Order: sequence, then C-alpha cells, then structure tokens
Amino acid sequence: MTALEALEARELTTYQHRTPQSHALFARARQVMPGGDTRTGTFYLPYPLFVARGEGCHLWDADGHQYLDVLNNFTSLVHGHGHTAVVRAIADQAAKGTVHGTANALQVALAEVLCKRVPSVERVRFCNSGTEATMGALRAAKAFTGRPKILKMAGGYHGSHDQVAIAVSAPYDAVPPGVSPGAAAEVLVGRFNDLEYTAALIRAHASQLAAVIVEPMTGTGALPADRAFLDGLRQVTAECGVLLVFDEVITFRLAPGGLQEVHGICPDLTSFGKIIGGGMPAGAFGGRADVMATYDPSRPGAISHSGTYNGNATTMAAGLATLRLFDGAAIGRLNAAGDTVRARLQAAAVKHGLAVTVTGYGSIMQLHFGAGPITTPEQAAATDKRLTRLLHLLLLNRGVFTATRQTYVLSTVMHQAALDVFTDRVGDALGEIARAQKAAPVGVAS
Repeated sequence: MTALEALEARELTTYQHRTPQSHALFARARQVMPGGDTRTGTFYLPYPLFVARGEGCHLWDADGHQYLDVLNNFTSLVHGHGHTAVVRAIADQAAKGTVHGTANALQVALAEVLCKRVPSVERVRFCNSGTEATMGALRAAKAFTGRPKILKMAGGYHGSHDQVAIAVSAPYDAVPPGVSPGAAAEVLVGRFNDLEYTAALIRAHASQLAAVIVEPMTGTGALPADRAFLDGLRQVTAECGVLLVFDEVITFRLAPGGLQEVHGICPDLTSFGKIIGGGMPAGAFGGRADVMATYDPSRPGAISHSGTYNGNATTMAAGLATLRLFDGAAIGRLNAAGDTVRARLQAAAVKHGLAVTVTGYGSIMQLHFGAGPITTPEQAAATDKRLTRLLHLLLLNRGVFTATRQTYVLSTVMHQAALDVFTDRVGDALGEIARAQKAAPVGVAS
C-alpha cells in the first residue's frame, strides 16, 4: 500500500467514525430515494454529510460537528446562513402569505433592481431556478430568430434541460441518458476560450443557429473566459444575426452588473439565479425588449410561460433584501478577500511542492491538482481527481465544508479570522498530501 493510499484509508475511517448519524440517515434515504440522493452535485461516497443547521459562515452536521462553510450552497448564499435582514424579510412576507396566485409589487421592485444593475437587461421574467432561466432565454432566442439550434461550450453547465445537458462532461459527443436525440441534434458544441474554432462553427451554421450561450466564467472549474474570446463571440454573433446569451447565474455576484459589466460586453439575453433569491429557489432571464417581447401575453402568438412559484412574494422579498446589502462596496470587499485567499492557496501549494493551480475571479475559486495554466474545461478535466477527492475528505475531517470538486465560495460574513482558518487548514491538508506522495510505501523501510 502506498503512503497516499494509507492516508486515504485513514481519513475514510475517521470520516465514518465521526458521522454515524449521517450514515444512518443515508441508509434511510436509500430506502426512499434512488441511491439515497436527490441532488447529484452534492453526492459523494461513502455517503454525503447530512447537515442539521447553518448560521453565518458555519454549518453543523447531524452529529453536532461544526464546519466552516466555504461552499455557500454553490454560490447562492452570498450573506451566509440565516442573515438577520434576509430572515426578517422572509418572515415578514410569509406572515402576509408566501405566494398569492397573482402579481405583486415585490416582482416589480426586484425586476427594477436587475434592469438598473445590468444595462443589457431591458425586460425580465422570473422563474424558479437557473435551469429554468437558461431554458427561458434560449426559447426566446428561438422564437425571435425562427431558428432551431443553439451553440454551447464543451464543459459548460447551464442546468439540466435537454439541450444544455449535452457536452457537460467528457466524452462531449455522447448523448446523456434520457436526453432526447432530437434535442441533441439541435446542439452545436464550441470550445471555451477557443475563438477561432467556435467562430468558424457559428458562421458555418448561422442560418440554423438561434443563440450562443456561454458562461463568462465556468461554474465547473471556475475558469474565467478570456475577454478576447467574449469580444469575439459578440462580434461574430452580431455579424450572423445570432443572439448571444450570457449565463450569469453564478457570476452575477462578481460585479454589480455581473461579469458582462467587468468586460464591457452587452449580450442580447442574460440568465440569473442563485443570489437573486436570497437563499430561496429563484431564477430570472432578461435582455433586449424586442427579444423579450416574445413572452408578452398581450401579443398574439406569445410564448406561454407559467409557473406556480414564478415571482412568488417570499423569494422576491428575500432577493431584494440580499441585493440591497450586496452593493458595489460589499462586492468589492468580497472580491478583494477572494483575490487574497486565492494567492494564499497558490502559495501554500508552492510551499509544499505540489502541482496545483487555483483558478477563479473574486469571491469564487477552484483548486485543481495539475500544473497551470488551466483555461479550458478540457484541461480542468485532465487534472488529478483522486487527489481532489482526498482533499475533500481531509477538509471535512478538519471542519471545512467544500464541494467535492474543491470549488470555494466566500460570503460577506466570513471575516478575516474565518479566512485565516480556511487557508491554514487547506495548507495543512496539502502538506499531508505532499508528504504522503514523497513517503515510501507503507511497510517498506525508507
């Protein structure tokens, strides 16, 4: 057994000894949910941690252990757990009714905030998730252009509806189980940060192509798009009469107007989610008034877009409270903290002699076990996932809650002491991995 295998076995045993209640809950879950799971992105073996409560930047599991939360529900909890102002907004509105089956003033107020913060958004509609947001934006593009196809990037994640489920992970030419072959046939797959290849594909299929959808920074991998790549996409789509859709479900937290503001690029449509709901299920999509008019119910032939919880009052109240607190100054402070953390993590890897690359922008980052630069999903996919899983286990056992893929997300309630704890514990865990890599096999004299 190698020293790395011994470290992995030790940490797995520690995890199982620490979390008997999570194990018991997982056993119950397996009796009523396939694989004991209802959210693929949060599943890991031998069983996921079951969390009982959260407060500020901490979580407590079913066994009572405390964790520093450096995931924040995959970027959606920008003010951490149970923020007083957000909880008050939810409670006040819930006392008046959570949802009323008709329009409410809070919808208008939150729509006004989005339109003010994001100049490319002239009209907006609400839904309940990022998946619904990208689906709504792409449907608008198809209705407006009269064209059936979309282009997305290999490795890009835009939710779980059929077309965007294509080419999320390698092999990128495979059709995922359960996805309609007809939907798959209407998807072209570009290459993130490869303008020459992607622009040629757009031009070759322009007559059938309704939209290009792209993340200004990938959610999986935290890989920022090159400005020249996004500029080039804007130019070639405009040239071909194809709509450009920015998926800012994740990246809207990185500037008052999202990363499109940082790059100075004006897409035709934008999808939102995560922080706009203040911890409640939320999504939105918006953009040019003429394109969004495809949803105007007062017009003949408009797209039908209903949803029992679209724009529900409780979510709107939580979103408004969250965004009022998250102004330009707060975003700047949080991004500066993220830049410092990212540099410290990279320095810790160098100190221990590990081939590690930390990518990201502002308050979102990801640690990859591989030498840089890492700028494409294909490069990120080639990194050492076994070491990534081991780091996840090491951090859980040391009271740090992260994504299995080692995406780290900061919140405004993480002050310097918490950031120091986080970077120190990641550094210590990297040191254990480095020592195990250099050690002789267990049971063999050095």
